[in-house]
Amino acid sequence: MAERKLFTSESVADGHPDKVADQISDAILDAHIAGDPCSRVACETLVTTDLCVIAGEITSRKEVDYIGIAKKVITRIGYTDPELGFSAESARFVVAVHKQSPDIARGVDESGDREQGAGDQGLMFGYACRETDAFMPLPIYLAHRITQRLKEVRESGEIKYLRPDGKSQVTVEYEGRKPLRVTAVVCSAQHSPEIDDRAMEKRLRPEILEKVILPCIPERMLDRKTCRFYINPTGRFEIGGPAGDTGVTGRKIIVDTYGGKGSHGGGCFSGKDPSKVDRSATYMARHIAKNIVAAGLADECEIQLAYAIGVAEPVSVLVDTNGTGKTSDEAIAAAIREIFPLKPKAIIEYLKLRRPIFEKTARFGHFGRNDRDFTWERTDRAAELKRLCKTG
Repeated sequence: MAERKLFTSESVADGHPDKVADQISDAILDAHIAGDPCSRVACETLVTTDLCVIAGEITSRKEVDYIGIAKKVITRIGYTDPELGFSAESARFVVAVHKQSPDIARGVDESGDREQGAGDQGLMFGYACRETDAFMPLPIYLAHRITQRLKEVRESGEIKYLRPDGKSQVTVEYEGRKPLRVTAVVCSAQHSPEIDDRAMEKRLRPEILEKVILPCIPERMLDRKTCRFYINPTGRFEIGGPAGDTGVTGRKIIVDTYGGKGSHGGGCFSGKDPSKVDRSATYMARHIAKNIVAAGLADECEIQLAYAIGVAEPVSVLVDTNGTGKTSDEAIAAAIREIFPLKPKAIIEYLKLRRPIFEKTARFGHFGRNDRDFTWERTDRAAELKRLCKTG
């Protein structure tokens, strides 16, 4: 019998302070790209009690109202009441933006016979597996479903006392690589003052279980008698969002990717235009890994790409199918180099990344989502991969 083990992943709501910061940074990126697709943007946001700081290096032909954009994002998320300690109208805004360093630009920009190079050095990973139809690991996939459901029941008014902040966490038991069952679920939801200790037990916890958690977990994966549910385990969660915890762009890199499955190169995505390979090459690595698994070449695949700043060709391409490959990793790597563009400019064009599509990536994960703008989720090269690798 294969070894049994537990694996846990977490997700956070769109009102989590770090995600508020991510969404503001990506909304600013979208505004620049909408007016100037070749904008160079590295935008960082910090949010805390009634304060929003926007900083970074931005070079663009498009003039952007940073404060107006931030207010729009904060309002959309649901921070509209000054009593929450953070709202679009009560917050103070500080903008500290300057142009990108010319030392970086000279290595990245095309000029004469010099092609566009990578916007920075670094290593990027992409991952895919057969655990879900989305080719995502089951724990992070379910955790995202729960935080999305929290948003749905709050915005629809189905659960009227919810506020924008929240978290989820899902633990799955595996036998070898096969997910067997969900053994624990944690869900913490910010709520209004009307929820006292009695209402926590009689109202919030039963409603979160029945209306949020259970609709998100497949019945075959859940035994309510053995699964442990931790719903607002500390009790009250009235103070939340940026008033309860300072949020900063780029701190939820594991939530944004695969929930701890596979590797991570360390770079975040939000606020970065696609010339930054932290973003574009990671999207491409996911696209490649997903096509490999969709082609039946492996049950699990991790891709690593690495770049040198100012250099177009990747310095390395690694395939690791973790022993599940139907052909050699070397043969798959050779097919990747033949099929997929790996230079920064070619990746941008191939994935159509010079579009204002990024704000929506900054909530509920960048991968495993059915959205036609998420071009990196396509599996349109699977047949070609299979043909080149000559598997049955």
